[in-house]
Amino acid sequence: MSDSIYRSRDGEGGALSGLRVLDLTVARAGPTCVRQLSDMGAEVIRVSPPDGGFELGYSDSHNLHRGKRSVLIDLKKEDGRKVFLKLAEAADVLVENFRPAVKERLGIAYPEIALLNPRIIYASLSGFGQSGPYRDRSGVDQVIQGMSGLMGVTGRPDQEPLRTGIAISDSTAGTFLAQGILAALYVRERTGRGQWIHTSLLESMINFMDFQAIRWLVDGEVPKQAGNDHPTLFPMGTFATQDGFINLAVTTDWVAFVEVLGTPELLSDSRFTDSRSRSLNREPLRQKIETVLRKRSTTDWLRAFEKADVICGPILAVDEAFDDPQVNHLNLTREVTHVEAGEMSLLRHPVTFEASPTGISGPSPVPGADTRDVLIECGFDLTQIDDLIKQGVVRTES
Repeated sequence: MSDSIYRSRDGEGGALSGLRVLDLTVARAGPTCVRQLSDMGAEVIRVSPPDGGFELGYSDSHNLHRGKRSVLIDLKKEDGRKVFLKLAEAADVLVENFRPAVKERLGIAYPEIALLNPRIIYASLSGFGQSGPYRDRSGVDQVIQGMSGLMGVTGRPDQEPLRTGIAISDSTAGTFLAQGILAALYVRERTGRGQWIHTSLLESMINFMDFQAIRWLVDGEVPKQAGNDHPTLFPMGTFATQDGFINLAVTTDWVAFVEVLGTPELLSDSRFTDSRSRSLNREPLRQKIETVLRKRSTTDWLRAFEKADVICGPILAVDEAFDDPQVNHLNLTREVTHVEAGEMSLLRHPVTFEASPTGISGPSPVPGADTRDVLIECGFDLTQIDDLIKQGVVRTES
């Protein structure tokens, strides 16, 4: 396979070229969904209130909102709602993460939009779902990590519950919603009609619990914290070396692993004869493994294990990860130039399309920079736009 498949192809049309998306999202989960659609070629118009809506931190906002256009509309005003409905008439997809009661109060829930545009895919994301006892509660990643069971299996057995180091429920929900949008678009190709699709941080995170959730549902076992160990396989986890740590996954190569360690006595020890016995006797086995690993550096052990085809890897800080030769080969970043912030590197979409590439169509927008152009495209004349600006219904770039 040619290395050139990972080159930047930001100037080429992506798989979703010609698709118009209205983005009403804030925070992280919703923008994560929309960013993926943008990276696959969709035209995204972000609709925000005139008094803000670009609330995330500097770097966060640039990454989540790259390649979008920005329109500022006050949806709390009836004329603002009418302007938005004109935009919705011409859209293929609308993505929002209001609490259910908020979009109903604003008069922009699915029933109102579908009356004007039956083909639209209306995608909703919330903390807890569109119905049920928690429907109008706010939900953030930390809370969802706790309520989904994730914090109950994260960390060492002797520690308090721990969150993961990333906003995983936000990313999970945004990605699941993007998948749902693509499937709904495929259905629309067959039926000619759009539909309402929705997920939540709680639904998505519990689904992402996967193996741990199924241990409870099928086996009746409540998973516990296992630290850096795999919960059921051993040795698979993090082990101390002379100068740091190494990740090992000894799955089908036990003999090869023992040969690299130079500890043939482990092969005849009845406590370690098969996968199950090694898992049940993990602490004495860990002690024997780390006694040997502490005699040499991480780099030395990585070379030795890789040569023997034992699955292993280093533990890198973020800056070290971006210096890794494989990461560099995959060309995971793209350079953009923001009109105010200048040049910066952003993450590319991680799926490579050989025929219809993903890419970053541009930097994050200046708030309101596209208000006039978008309204003109929707049929408003300059006099009408000036009147809307004077009334505070819409705002342009300040």
